[in-house]
Amino acid sequence: MSALNTQIGGSHYKDLPIQPVEFIERNNLGFCAGNVIKYVCRYKNKNGIEDLKKAKHYLELLIEIEENEYSNSVSSNDGVCSSTN
Repeated sequence: MSALNTQIGGSHYKDLPIQPVEFIERNNLGFCAGNVIKYVCRYKNKNGIEDLKKAKHYLELLIEIEENEYSNSVSSNDGVCSSTN
């Protein structure tokens, strides 16, 4: 039996057509982007607005990380914006 068929603490992921962990792994998303997906997918069936606020928090963190990495790459003249994943 696959771990995807079992969920501890509810069914807010298991009942989705595609579980967030499958999407996150298949698309090689990093921690912050993965959490955005996770919280947006579950908000209606778990914590409502609180989960949307968590998703917003991780999106804001990801934006800060990307802006800082872009600034660092431009200032070092390598011209490459590295990914967070």
